[in-house]
This record gives sequence, C-alpha cells and structure tokens, in this order.
Amino acid sequence: MTRDELLALMDHFSASVLHRMEYEEGDTRIVLEKAPIAPVAPLTAVAPAAVPAMAPAPTAPAATAEAPQAEGSVIKAPLVGTFYAAPSPEAAPFVKAGDTVKKNDTVCILEAMKMMSEVPAPCDCVIEEVLSTSGELVGFGQPLFRIREL
Repeated sequence: MTRDELLALMDHFSASVLHRMEYEEGDTRIVLEKAPIAPVAPLTAVAPAAVPAMAPAPTAPAATAEAPQAEGSVIKAPLVGTFYAAPSPEAAPFVKAGDTVKKNDTVCILEAMKMMSEVPAPCDCVIEEVLSTSGELVGFGQPLFRIREL
C-alpha cells in the first residue's frame, strides 16, 4: 500500500461511522481505531433534557428525507464508501434524472477499500432524482436516488 493510499484510507475511516477497522494485505497489517464521540452514560442521562432542544435541528433533515419518499421510494447505500455515478471519470453516468431502468441495472458504483461494488436498481423504475455527487463519501443507508416504481 502506498503512502497516498494509506492517507486516503485514513481519511475515509475518519469520515465514517466506524470505530475500528483492520486491513491486511500480504505481510502488511493496518489497524485504525478511534474513540467514540461521547460516553454512553452521560448521553443517556442528558437525552431526555436534550431531546426538546435538539428536536428542531433533526426535524428539518427528516422532513427533506421524508418528502422525497412521499413522492417515491429511494435507493439507499448498501455500504459505506465513495459514490461514483459513472464507470470512469470520462464516461457518461450510469443513470440521470428521468431515466427508466430495469430491475438489477447498475445505477452507480460504491468504492470501499479499493473494492468496487455495483449498486443495482431494486425494481423497474424511473430515476426521479440523483441525491449524491460523484466522489462523495456516503454512509450506510444514505439515500442515493429517489425513484418511482413502474
């Protein structure tokens, strides 16, 4: 693994929700670990008082997340990784808003630790909106596309 690859791996790890990751290739073994953001006990004790104060902030994202679902379904990220809309930087995207796709057609690629995973369409559908941009790090379960089933 080159220095640049190691630094990229560390960047992706620090931006992820993972707390520990082990990577082994040949005789090289890398262990990345970070402390949880907040201790569980104080968070649990503060949660009842903090819920009213924090309710307005999550309400806005939840409303935007629910609004697309009200108009259609979403295709969510099956893993944490880097979103790629096209097979290569010069190529056209797999799909764009307004495209009709068949079940199991590739709609994007997610890269995690140099492994490319194609994300298939779950059903015959129309891509209503692309919710991620190429090169963006996405989390598990994050909506990638808003779709309308056919």
